[in-house]
Amino acid sequence: MKARNSKKTRRRIAGDFWEQRWLLVLALAGTVVQVGLTVYLPLLIGNAVDLVLQIQAISELFPLLMKMALVISLNTLIQWINPLLYNKLVFEYIYTLRQKVMQKLSRLPLAYIDKRSTGDLVSRVTTDAEQLSNGLLMVFNQLFLGLLTLIITIITMADIDWLMLILVLLLTPLSLFLARFIAAKSYRFYQRQTATRGKQTQFVEEMLNQESLLQVFNAQEETLSQFKAVNEKYADYSQAAVFYSSTVNPATRFVNSLIYALLTGVGALRIMAGAFSVGQLVTFLNYVNQYTKPFNDISSVMSEMQSALACAERLYSILDTKEAASLPAVRQLNPDCVKGALVFADVSFGYLPEQKLIKNLNLSIPAHSKVAVVGPTGAGKSTLINLLMRFYDVDSGAIYLDGVNIQDYAVDDLRQQIGIVLQDSWLKTATIHDNIAYGRPEAGREEVIAAAKAAKADFFIEQLPHKYDTYLEDGGSSLSQGQRQLLTIARVFVKQPKLLILDEATSAIDTRTEGLIQEALTQLMKERTSFIIAHRLSTVQSADLILVMAEGEIVEFGKHEELMHKKGLYYQMQSVQKT
Repeated sequence: MKARNSKKTRRRIAGDFWEQRWLLVLALAGTVVQVGLTVYLPLLIGNAVDLVLQIQAISELFPLLMKMALVISLNTLIQWINPLLYNKLVFEYIYTLRQKVMQKLSRLPLAYIDKRSTGDLVSRVTTDAEQLSNGLLMVFNQLFLGLLTLIITIITMADIDWLMLILVLLLTPLSLFLARFIAAKSYRFYQRQTATRGKQTQFVEEMLNQESLLQVFNAQEETLSQFKAVNEKYADYSQAAVFYSSTVNPATRFVNSLIYALLTGVGALRIMAGAFSVGQLVTFLNYVNQYTKPFNDISSVMSEMQSALACAERLYSILDTKEAASLPAVRQLNPDCVKGALVFADVSFGYLPEQKLIKNLNLSIPAHSKVAVVGPTGAGKSTLINLLMRFYDVDSGAIYLDGVNIQDYAVDDLRQQIGIVLQDSWLKTATIHDNIAYGRPEAGREEVIAAAKAAKADFFIEQLPHKYDTYLEDGGSSLSQGQRQLLTIARVFVKQPKLLILDEATSAIDTRTEGLIQEALTQLMKERTSFIIAHRLSTVQSADLILVMAEGEIVEFGKHEELMHKKGLYYQMQSVQKT
């Protein structure tokens, strides 16, 4: 299975490089010329040696030396140009591959992202891509060059002496077989190394992001102990992989040195027998050096290539992941016609097929309603929103927007009509203006300022050094959590959606600011169907409809007064919060 996967990965890499065929052909042509000049030089050296030994032909030496100088100069120029071509070739490929992987990740369903650690995915896009780049550069700069050198050198040696060539061909494959044996061992450890590195990256990211929490709970020792276990495993796999790959070069060099010594002895005997000239022996021994050197380079590349292929497999595995099944849009969604009436008809869903979280949910919500969703943790409140946003699709049943199944609309068109403010605020590395206009990048400065004022964020933005042009880094870490949340609320004001989802939108805001925000949100919710997920029940008492969920089902619904009169789960939750 591993060999088959490796072969498939090599074919895919070759196919991707063929998209830059003209640059590839130019670089390979340069390599052919370089190898031809490299092989031609020993012939000139051998001829020069024979001329020196023949005193009467010494006058012919100067033109030969000039030819050697020309060959060396031209070869040097090509050796300078070729790496530039290969670097451009490889870096263009890596750039395109990274782009494809990032685009693929943005299209994959949340179920795929949820099942994988962030650190592992980050490691694939960054570290694995970089290691693949280094491996491919070695392939182009050493492997192709080495293989061509072997082929042309064999042809030239055959022209000089068949007996010596047969000895070389019989003995030198020993180093290649040795290299392949060691490379096969290292490949397995490189695969484990890359997988463990992803886990290590994830662990470090989590540890650094939650450093303050670790110190509060005095969990440093336990965390360091866990990191030590992961780090030791990564070190063991790395050490094993490096050990096997590092033994390739010295082992093959030792074998090649023995072969070189044997050929020198045979060549000396043939000179004494009159079958060889000294110049031919010098030329042939140079060729033996040129012939054995690629084996050393190829063996080094083979071990490095195993690591690169393991990284490539991890990147291509993302590209091979099936995207969420999405049929072509049956209906065109006209934003001007969206009213916001929603119907959940026999909806069932579970994150795992055998564990249904929502079961046969039936619910009808009139347009422009203010709907609150409450219930204990794990009741299915956020899952209801995930289904409406089509982060996940229902297992059975359907959700209708104004009488049309939401799966009949293009996902992008549907989400364009929905504004959402989550409990955890997220800001990108950009200016405050760009963050507020994130949902509608074409919004002008006046619209952004109006949205900020409506969200009560203008007062602190104006106090910043560059106001709306203030550049936020690291998710806006320089702002307080409440300020970040105000900016996310301002984003919704700019977008002006037809449906609104507030998932604990004011949980990170102080009581005074919350009052102002509630006033702004009340204005925003006018003429819109709104969902409010809240744990603080005091914020949902004015809702047109309150849905009380438990274990994926709606156990109660109605207005605040009706639910309090029933004295069911909602009444119990209100009583607990008042005590």
